[in-house]
Amino acid sequence: MKEAWSGRWYVQLLVTIASMLALMVVVGAVNEALAGPADTAGRRTTWRPHLERVEAAILRRDTEGALMAWREAYAGALASRQWEGLVEVADAYLKIGDADASRAAALPKARRIYRAALFRARHAGSVTGVLRVAEAFGAFGDDEAVETCIRVARELAAQAHDAASEERVRSFATRWLARELEVEQFHVAR
Repeated sequence: MKEAWSGRWYVQLLVTIASMLALMVVVGAVNEALAGPADTAGRRTTWRPHLERVEAAILRRDTEGALMAWREAYAGALASRQWEGLVEVADAYLKIGDADASRAAALPKARRIYRAALFRARHAGSVTGVLRVAEAFGAFGDDEAVETCIRVARELAAQAHDAASEERVRSFATRWLARELEVEQFHVAR
């Protein structure tokens, strides 16, 4: 007489393997859910201690030390995959340029980092991040980039159906437009 299919050794082996895989997936999901926020929080701030070293080196007028610490901060910000780190690192790069009287030389690299931060903020759906990047671009007069940021922020706020975010974007755009008009009037008056 033939064995029932459930009595065959390979069927039992396959059921055991499938059960083990399912258990591994469940354990992995639970582990990710429990460790995720703490891990993300740790990754989000890995650049900060290095930025503190950048500040200390700038105060000591140690440009080389500031650049070394900045590189580590930049690596941490890249690894974090968050927009906040890139904004802070770009800000720090400009401070190093100011301290070394080479802000003009620092601008292109800072601009690239701010653009990367814009990409990450957009990907995260962060109106706050996009507007923070817009402020940075506005600080060194990149009007086109500011307008791009405003457009992206409007899109994100509209997609989120978030009235508060939409108002923040309107407020920022109004302030930006008023600033632009003041600059234009200043140039006309001269």
